[in-house]
Amino acid sequence: MDFKLANALGRIVELKDRSTGAHTWRVTMYAQAMAEADRMPISDIMSFMLGAVLHDLGKIDVPSDILSKPTGLTDVEYLTMKRHPVDGWERLRRLGVEDPFVLNVVRSHHERMDGTGYPDGLRGMNIPIEARWFAVIDAFDAMTGRRPYRDDIRDNAPALALEDLQAHAGTWYEPRAIDAFKELYDAGRLDSILEHLNDQAGLETRGAPLSREVIEMARDALLKSSLNTADHQRIDAIIELAQHREIES
Repeated sequence: MDFKLANALGRIVELKDRSTGAHTWRVTMYAQAMAEADRMPISDIMSFMLGAVLHDLGKIDVPSDILSKPTGLTDVEYLTMKRHPVDGWERLRRLGVEDPFVLNVVRSHHERMDGTGYPDGLRGMNIPIEARWFAVIDAFDAMTGRRPYRDDIRDNAPALALEDLQAHAGTWYEPRAIDAFKELYDAGRLDSILEHLNDQAGLETRGAPLSREVIEMARDALLKSSLNTADHQRIDAIIELAQHREIES
C-alpha cells in the first residue's frame, strides 16, 4: 500500500473519530523521528510510518457513539473498542497488504510487555518490535494530546507522560523504546510534533478539505475490504459524511 491510499484511509478515520484531533499525523511524525534516530533502513522507516498512519484503521468498524462517548465505556462497549486492532489488520489483509511492519503495528500496538494487553495477550519479545516501539509513541500522544473532553492539557503534560511511561517500563512498554523516545524529547527534536495542531484551534479545525479523489480512493478500498452488505451500508454512510464536508469542486 502506498502513502497516497494510506493517507486517504487515515483522513476518513480522522473524519469518523473527530475526538482524536491530529493524533494520527503526530504519531506518524513521531514514528519517523524514532525510526530515523534508530538508523532504520529507508524501507523500514517508510513501513513504520505507514503502520502509524493506519494504526487506527479498525475504528472504521467501531460505532460512532462509542468512539465519541465522553464518559467511561461499559464492559460491552470496551470489548467492541478492543476489536479495532484486529478489524484494521483484517481489512489490510483483505486489501492484499503483506508488509509485516505495517500489519504488526496495526494489530499489536495495544499489547503490553506483561501480557495484559490486547487483542492477543502477547508477552515480552513475542510482541513484534515495531509494535513495541509504536506503543510508546501512541501512549505518549494519548497522554499529551488535546481532546474535546480534555482541554486542560498543562505545560508539564509531556514530562508527566514520560514519567508514566518510565513507571511502566518492562511491564507495559519496551524500555529501550522509552529511552529512545525520551532522548529525542530531551534533545528538543519532538517539540514541533508535540505542538502540531495540539491547541484549541487545532482541535476545532476540520483540516484540509477532502478531495473527491481522496474520498473515492478511500471508498473503493473500504468497500473492497468489507465482508457484507451491512459493512457496505456503514461505509457508504461514512463516505456520504465525507462528501457532505467536501469543499473542493
